[in-house]
Amino acid sequence: MTNKKKTTIKDIANVLNISPAAVSKALHDDSRISDKTKEAVKEVAKKLNYQPNHLASALRRGKSNLVGLIVPRTNSNFFSSVIQNIEEVLNKKGYNIIITQSNESFKKECSNIDTLLFTQVDGIIASMANETISLDYYEKIKSKGIPLILFDRGENDLNVDYIGINDYDSSHMIVEHLVEQGCKRIAHIGGYRHTRIFNNRIRGYMDAIAKHNLPLKEELLIESSLTIEDGRKKMKQLLELKNRPDAVYVAADYAALGALQVLEEEHIKVPEDIALVGFGNEPFTALVNPSITTVNQHSDEIGKQVALTFLERVKTPGKKQTLNKIILGAELIVRDSSNKKG
Repeated sequence: MTNKKKTTIKDIANVLNISPAAVSKALHDDSRISDKTKEAVKEVAKKLNYQPNHLASALRRGKSNLVGLIVPRTNSNFFSSVIQNIEEVLNKKGYNIIITQSNESFKKECSNIDTLLFTQVDGIIASMANETISLDYYEKIKSKGIPLILFDRGENDLNVDYIGINDYDSSHMIVEHLVEQGCKRIAHIGGYRHTRIFNNRIRGYMDAIAKHNLPLKEELLIESSLTIEDGRKKMKQLLELKNRPDAVYVAADYAALGALQVLEEEHIKVPEDIALVGFGNEPFTALVNPSITTVNQHSDEIGKQVALTFLERVKTPGKKQTLNKIILGAELIVRDSSNKKG
């Protein structure tokens, strides 16, 4: 089986006995080309199944109208909602989105960045992978003068636009709620400290615990990758303690779901014996029994603000990027898993 040769502008020019330059101008509705020639060119292009080379076109114009988007995963309501809202705003302004996933892998994230840069995107929007410690690849984006917008997970050291919620205050809010419910030994299954948002959640938890003079034990603070399986594993670890916690705050809803599964399997009453709080307001948190108390991160508003920030940034190409934070307030949604007082 032979590969069919891709039709080029030159092929169309040969059929019509005109120059390739004239074909290119006709395809771009140049006013210097007659309507008759434009019509003929488009008809031949259709017959020959001509597909324009957008990458080559972008190189010529210096603008692709493509925006690269890197997320840890798309199977999360938070990230899918952010993506939807970014796309909705940018599509109206003539931009298309290229979505890539890191799957929490630093290596995959670097590969995604290289691919997006090769594709000549007009900007890159990203939420960093759990594994990411080195910022070299993000500095590479900046060095090329391409706008970089970070959301949810980002680093101040990059000095770029960032949109997210106040993770420190959110942790404070969760601990305050659990204290109000009468909890005195509160554990935290958090993310990794090297990731800024999870470090802020850990700091918020620790400071709120100290504020109420509650025990701040190393055994009650556990770092993890916050998957369902991690939630199960870390919950089992907490249940093995001689002095079990009476509340567990988990820094992501999927890990909170894993923790809840273990509590049910061990016939531990939630919230009577152990109260549980997640983070992210995934749809399932309202559907499981007991429903899971969680934090609404306002993903729709984050997505809109990310898109608007990008549009502002491309208005002044070449302008040096600086640290510009848009921090949204978070909302605690109290449900059955922590509501001891009914």
